[in-house]
Amino acid sequence: MEVEQHLDVQNRQSAHGHPLDEEPEEQMVDLDESEDEEETARVRKHPRIWPDMATEARMRQEQQVKEITDKFVDQVDVFDTTMVSEYAEDIFEYMGELEEEMMPNGDYMATQHELNWSMRQTLVDWLLQVHLRYHMVPETLWIAINIIDRFLSKRVVSLVKLQLVGVTAMFIAAKYEEIVAPSVEEFVFMTENGYSKEEILKGERIMLQTLDFKISHYCSPYSWMRKISKADDYDIQTRTLSKFLTEVTLLDHRFLRAKPSLVAAVGMYTARKMLGGDWNEGFTFYSGFTEEQLLPGHLLLIDKLVGANFGKMYVHKKYAHKKFLKASIFATEWARVHAGDDLMALEE
Repeated sequence: MEVEQHLDVQNRQSAHGHPLDEEPEEQMVDLDESEDEEETARVRKHPRIWPDMATEARMRQEQQVKEITDKFVDQVDVFDTTMVSEYAEDIFEYMGELEEEMMPNGDYMATQHELNWSMRQTLVDWLLQVHLRYHMVPETLWIAINIIDRFLSKRVVSLVKLQLVGVTAMFIAAKYEEIVAPSVEEFVFMTENGYSKEEILKGERIMLQTLDFKISHYCSPYSWMRKISKADDYDIQTRTLSKFLTEVTLLDHRFLRAKPSLVAAVGMYTARKMLGGDWNEGFTFYSGFTEEQLLPGHLLLIDKLVGANFGKMYVHKKYAHKKFLKASIFATEWARVHAGDDLMALEE
């Protein structure tokens, strides 16, 4: 399904007086970067990192994590070559250092003149379809969405170019992650010839220059999820449900201020809660977060799942398949039953 239909681009085209394929490519972005960054700084209303907590509460939680970390004995499996145990600690430490650097401005939509969060959700939902249709690896999707959000944090984009931003971001991400990436011609086909090969290639240059070519620095929540899953011996039900829940966060702009490690932990925590498990010391050790830190994100996820139109989202359709253990059906039914209980528990 072509994303322009959702975004009502045709009305915009009529207002501008020219069809999409005749619009000058230079209008893709406002190239005055200094003005964009100044405007972004002016409208930023919330702290960049979420969740927001009082200093005393944050220090208490950090102390709890430290106490668990100091006494917990990590069972290292030297025969599991996929976890490269001799390097794992250094790898995750480095990933943690990169997290904040690769985060977008969570309030960037305030600088956009023609876009809103609903349009972003529609774009992400369409990219989920494209990603699955071309059988790309999960990291390609996450990197693409991160590219989009960081790019829109720095540049003002017109509505008629929003899909171009999305498909170009996927084109860049695929080059980094796929063994055989789709060609630029295939990406043109994805947009039903809404954009030309030249537009995508020029968009690629603009995006890479804007982001200083920092693409592979981003580590998706899946990387952190693999570490956290060690706490339950990589239980397949928990992992599958958690993957669904973390993909749901892609549609919700409120998670833009959450680090990937926190998104992964929220997904795992919510999956455990839905399956009747607890958040024991093992999960705190491998995730670095206490249950108290994860509750706000858990409630945002539940709020998204019980939304009136969530059942129409492609991510719900994707995970309703038996291949994914019908995770979306189970999760939404659980959320409808327990949403009130979670809110009451938080108030108490």
